[in-house]
Amino acid sequence: MSLMQPFLHQSSSISVGFIQSPPSVKFTVSCRCVASPVTVVNGNADSKSTERSEIRIGLPSKGRMASDTLDLFKDCQLSVRHPNPRQYVADIPQLANLEVWFQRPKDIVRKLVSGDLDLGIVGLDTVSEYGQGNEDLILVHDALAYGDCRLSLAIPKYGIFENINSVKELAQMRQWTAERPLRVATGFTYLGPKFLKENGLHHVAFSTADGALEAAPAMGIADAIVDLVSSGTTLKENNLKEIEGGVLLQSQAVMVASKKSLVERKGLLDITHEILERFEAHLRALDQFTVVANMRGNSAEEVAERILSQPSLSGLQGPTISPVFRKVDGLTTPDYYAIVICVPKKQLYKSVQQLRAIGGSGVLVSPLTYIFDEETPRWRELLSKLGL
Repeated sequence: MSLMQPFLHQSSSISVGFIQSPPSVKFTVSCRCVASPVTVVNGNADSKSTERSEIRIGLPSKGRMASDTLDLFKDCQLSVRHPNPRQYVADIPQLANLEVWFQRPKDIVRKLVSGDLDLGIVGLDTVSEYGQGNEDLILVHDALAYGDCRLSLAIPKYGIFENINSVKELAQMRQWTAERPLRVATGFTYLGPKFLKENGLHHVAFSTADGALEAAPAMGIADAIVDLVSSGTTLKENNLKEIEGGVLLQSQAVMVASKKSLVERKGLLDITHEILERFEAHLRALDQFTVVANMRGNSAEEVAERILSQPSLSGLQGPTISPVFRKVDGLTTPDYYAIVICVPKKQLYKSVQQLRAIGGSGVLVSPLTYIFDEETPRWRELLSKLGL
């Protein structure tokens, strides 16, 4: 059988017990448009990509992930300039020598592995499925706060599965044999088999499919599905259910890089540092408000004691207290103090109540755009992973 044959079928059956990595294959592809052949080893092109001087980041080309990614860059004052939507390359004026390449998420991961991209933003599920544990892939930021979903196993609510509520119970069903395996429809042909085998399901046949997997059990072509789930509404509407222990992966948008590129490509670490700092500062500020209030007091210390007696008013590191000068009977006196604190959005109203209870007035609330630390913890973690 040709090594390329499995990729040409719409569906295939895979026995979990016989999944193996293909042997190392080297072949040469030549065409008249290039001066010399390109050598391909296990699908990775040795195309002198390390010799290019431009730094490349891959961004999703379509869908909600694409628009949310562009919004994140814009919110961090890194607007992507893409004058021609028909072109796949763009730039970010604030970051010199950086090319933005719009690609399918799975192609972003593949091109990071091959060295054709240096950085990328995709879902963690995509990194895990197409990266397959490749040691050159390194997570730069693991929680970009959008694209939240989970990769989950789902089975019908009816029939032989009516009383099955966990992966353990599913594995203990005697129906599954070599002649009659559990049939699973999924687009995750690496994570799906790996998960079920690790959970004791050895008689499984997988059919590969993209989209509308929820219909497969009702059509009788699958017993279960492994697919991405956001709210779970679509599963319920198709009489499917998630079961205990059936979540393969919690996913959201992440920034991933080629470890080799980070170490070897000139300028990449500096650009990665700047992007990471902007992302971190913006994401940290998303859940915070700045609260400003005036409070009468005899001294800054006395006002500080009152504020710190309230659990919701401690701020990031403590309140900032400054005197407010007024002219009373011709004399300038600081009988009021201005308090500035950062408050989590979820505790805003409670914090305002506590401020007023201890004498605060004229309370002003405004959203935060950025909170920069002395150094972002994720940058220190990245340097540690790189051995720098």
